[in-house]
Amino acid sequence: MGNIDTASILAQFEISGKVQEVKPLGNGLINDTYHVITEGDAPDYVLQRINNAIFQDVDLLQHNIEVVTAHIRRKLEADGTDDIDRKVLQFVKARSGKTYYCDEADRYWRVMIYIPDTVTNEAVTPESAYDCGKAFGSFEKMLVDVPEPLGETIPDFHNMELRMRQLREAVQNDAAGRLGEVRDIVDELERDADEMCQGERLYREGRLPKRICHCDTKVNNMLFDQQGRVLCVIDLDTVMPSFIFSDYGDFLRTGANFTAEDDPDLSHVGFNEEIFKAFTTGYLESAREFLTPIEMELLPYAVALFPFMQCVRFLADYINGDTYYKIKYPTHNLDRTRNQLALYRDVRRHDQMMAAFIRGLL
Repeated sequence: MGNIDTASILAQFEISGKVQEVKPLGNGLINDTYHVITEGDAPDYVLQRINNAIFQDVDLLQHNIEVVTAHIRRKLEADGTDDIDRKVLQFVKARSGKTYYCDEADRYWRVMIYIPDTVTNEAVTPESAYDCGKAFGSFEKMLVDVPEPLGETIPDFHNMELRMRQLREAVQNDAAGRLGEVRDIVDELERDADEMCQGERLYREGRLPKRICHCDTKVNNMLFDQQGRVLCVIDLDTVMPSFIFSDYGDFLRTGANFTAEDDPDLSHVGFNEEIFKAFTTGYLESAREFLTPIEMELLPYAVALFPFMQCVRFLADYINGDTYYKIKYPTHNLDRTRNQLALYRDVRRHDQMMAAFIRGLL
């Protein structure tokens, strides 16, 4: 584990059983995660370092997660759900009484009970897309009546107006002298910017609510059992108030693109109608009873919003000289920009199809 003394960190938490082995777990980009294997009948655990460069208010972060997991557990109990311990995350208290511990090096740690016999998926199929839609819709539905307000763990994370302001600042400064080669992309994004910022306007007008959303709805942020059924939604760091577009649109941005977001061959990029239909069917099965008419009407907008927003973010970073996203080669952010722009264009070609499909489901 490098120079990390996991034994002294684990000693700060109220875990049972003797630790046999600690080994890296998963391939998350934000937090460092370890599988803690214990001897005998004690449960295994997950030890995770919280990236407090990104999540700067760890107390708020963990408070959100504690409120959400406790609320989901109560809902599952009230429904008489079986095997609840496999269907909601459980955090272990530190000896301080909090669900996290800060070590001498100002690193923040938390411990969860490991859920055994589970799999995570990286690829989306129509079958798994339906299950994911149902699970994320159900996750939102359970949190409609959370008993206390939650904070934003990353303020303005999906605020399209802010992302446009950041792009305009990048254009104005042209820090890396790259504006000339991307001026046509900037112009195209500006043409649609007003339409893409309608979410924030509708919210200010009181016509669009914010709800508790997951805000990072990728297929690998849920656990499946060995039979391929969804057990629970994981990776709750970004759970916070947002528009439901954050969960619906962001899943389809990655799940319904025929290729990866940085594929430089734009002939591979396209909107997968089959994944869209499967995810939307599952999502509306769970979510339709709490969604307002305007939220349902704007679902096609949500599908377009997320490739548009990601294109804006990649482009701003490229113009700024690649200061935010990790890159593997000099034009990596430019390739990502063009990829997401191509996806956005293809999504817009499906506007009428999406609206008609959603109307048919309702």
